[in-house]
Amino acid sequence: VQLQASGGGLVQAGGSLTLSCAASGRTGSVYVAGWFRRVPGKEREFVAAVSRNGGLTGYADSVKGRFTISRDNVENMVYLQMNNLKPEDTAVYYCAAHPTYRLGYITEHESEYDYWGQGTLVTVSS
Repeated sequence: VQLQASGGGLVQAGGSLTLSCAASGRTGSVYVAGWFRRVPGKEREFVAAVSRNGGLTGYADSVKGRFTISRDNVENMVYLQMNNLKPEDTAVYYCAAHPTYRLGYITEHESEYDYWGQGTLVTVSS
């Protein structure tokens, strides 16, 4: 499975960005998709996850109410809509995939994700 993240950039505080993640390879839609982020000097942290069919989502407390994760299984795309961005959201954002046949399942544990994209930088200026 190959993942390609895009959509990062520079935005002012209060602004919005949408990150995209294109999945390819032998996966179909049989995976949980997640977004993580890493601030320089800190460990990578969970941001959001969505189940195989998109029916279940989960968010870190720091982004709840501002970020929305979604997926398009026809196009093999995963999205992260980020609204009301704050300077503390500045980080490199990574999309990840956890292959599973389980429905109605998501995970925030980085160790459960087997495939990772290359990361896209989001910079929020104050």
